[in-house]
Amino acid sequence: MRTQPALEPENKSSHARAAWRDIVSKYQKPAIWPGVWQIVNTLVPYAALWYLMSLAVHVSFWLAVPLAILAGGFVIRTFIIFHDCGHGSFFPSRKANDIVGFITGVLTFTPYRQWTREHAIHHATSGDLDRRGRGDVWTLTVQEYLEASRWKRFAYRLARNPFILFCIAPVFLFLIRHRFAGADAGPRERRSVAWTNLGLLLLAIGLSSLVGLKAYVVLQLIVLMVGGAAGMWLFYVQHQFEDVHWQHQPEWDYADAALQGSSFYKLPKILQWFSGNIGFHHIHHLSPNIPNYRLEKCHRSEPLFRAVKAVTFFSSLKSLTFRLWDEQRQKLVGYRALRLAVIPKQNAAKRRR
Repeated sequence: MRTQPALEPENKSSHARAAWRDIVSKYQKPAIWPGVWQIVNTLVPYAALWYLMSLAVHVSFWLAVPLAILAGGFVIRTFIIFHDCGHGSFFPSRKANDIVGFITGVLTFTPYRQWTREHAIHHATSGDLDRRGRGDVWTLTVQEYLEASRWKRFAYRLARNPFILFCIAPVFLFLIRHRFAGADAGPRERRSVAWTNLGLLLLAIGLSSLVGLKAYVVLQLIVLMVGGAAGMWLFYVQHQFEDVHWQHQPEWDYADAALQGSSFYKLPKILQWFSGNIGFHHIHHLSPNIPNYRLEKCHRSEPLFRAVKAVTFFSSLKSLTFRLWDEQRQKLVGYRALRLAVIPKQNAAKRRR
């Protein structure tokens, strides 16, 4: 089933809605051969790298480590295929999307059905301050942080620490969290988790027979850490960047949340290839029905998207300093901004005394 833009804005004119709908509709049709070629140039090299690792470990384990790091890059690209299948946008056939989605889900340690539902919630609520907390990076406003308990502040700072966010959290998510169905999961999602776990067990047995159990565990962990850290960074930058757009209901608008609340992450060509064009995230959020292999063409062909300010690789590093959403200034700020919020309150309290 293909994902449709959720919660279409009602406070925009029908003409404005039709304008962006007409634009994206030209790029929404998936095709068989671009999808097949992407599978070939992604999964075949990934399999080849594991075969080369099986040869390398018999010479020296350290020869396999660079191959595992490179394999982590192909895991990112594999996840984009999985991601598009979840939106029903990779192949024209729903059955083909589901089959490829399950296989790539096993390769990326992610249950297809469960992730698809949770990710649909992310698309429906992205940029909405009143519906945070599902499928996004934990983000508090300045006021919420100031009113939080010491324990909650500590937990928040820990969760937003770069080492925790980009190293520990991805490993926990893919190795542990995804092995269990959520409390609100339905029967189909629970079966998806179970079948994915079985697929992972069979995959582990097969690869262990090639490289040895100990080498498999270490190499697979390296692959997941590289792919997970890079994937988490991409997701973070796509929604935690300078000039990002957040709003409360009823001001929240689907198109604004997509074009202003999701970044155009302009990466070097090689990184764009490994990340499956997901840097064109503003277009993806406007229409998740556009396959990743058509996002760049859509961006380059339409004036609506060319006007979106790009976030470059080096400018994206500034995102590491962003911690809280300042509702007064309508921007993401660091912890230093808390002083500006606290001092005026302290001065006002002194005046009252």
